[in-house]
Amino acid sequence: MMRQSLLWLSQQRNVFNFVRRNRLARKFAARFVAGETIEQGVAAAAELARRGITASLDLLGESVTQPAEAEAARDQYLTMLDRMAASAAEVNVSVKLTQMGLDIDEQLCQRNMRCILDRAKALGGFVRLDMEGSAYTRRTLDFFSQRLFPEYGAHCGVVIQSSLRRSAGDIGDLIAMRARVRLCKGAYLEPPAVAFPDKSDVDRSYIELMERLLEEGNYPGIATHDEAIVDHARKFVQRRGIAAERYEFQMLYGVRRDLQERLRAAGHRLRVYIPFGTQWYPYLMRRLAERPANIAFIMGNVLKESVARR
Repeated sequence: MMRQSLLWLSQQRNVFNFVRRNRLARKFAARFVAGETIEQGVAAAAELARRGITASLDLLGESVTQPAEAEAARDQYLTMLDRMAASAAEVNVSVKLTQMGLDIDEQLCQRNMRCILDRAKALGGFVRLDMEGSAYTRRTLDFFSQRLFPEYGAHCGVVIQSSLRRSAGDIGDLIAMRARVRLCKGAYLEPPAVAFPDKSDVDRSYIELMERLLEEGNYPGIATHDEAIVDHARKFVQRRGIAAERYEFQMLYGVRRDLQERLRAAGHRLRVYIPFGTQWYPYLMRRLAERPANIAFIMGNVLKESVARR
């Protein structure tokens, strides 16, 4: 019931308009979304850079239905790359293929992605393909490995979700390619035949995949806010003698900022994913709807951070 309600709310334009005008709602959203404009997103990345933390900018929006929408999103990414290069921030962005037109025409999507990657390559930057629901996993990996990686290898990477049963095989393929992988747990609500239904199994899968990537992978991104898993990773790299420059931790903007600071203070590399754009309200609602337990997760992490600062 809660999931359906959150999804319904995410689609209500009148509610969106009200929330965007509501001071308290905007203040809450500002903790997790950098703003609505490219300037605000780049400013957030530059501020993190001054604190020794790298960033990846993510323009909110996905599943576009018109070619013009995909091309407009492409153009915003091109501007974003240029603005990052002109700022103090490292040039690094995250892109969803459906935002670039994958569901409209794969050739359109490829043209848009090549434009973005050409610009990123010229600027010495990096583009990560975000992973969407399991219906897109095979399509995303095929698109990455066949259409992008052969030409842009060092400048592009992809995401793997430990919740999916297929991920061990995918990790093996990507390690063999020397592709850069961001490992996350996955927030999508998937059927048991596709994904592990129990959190303990998702965590076990994450740790197994993480250890393999740390030992054999090409600069993996360990994307988690789970402090127990972070501690496991820190002990693992110390025990195996894995140097800090061979991996990085990754976290979301506004989540566990206390843990982010502790990791940096301990000498670990850290990247923060910064979402921004006018679609911040649907983004928050959909993320909560994908797994309503995220409500408790977000509020719990806000509380942990508040306690840690006392």
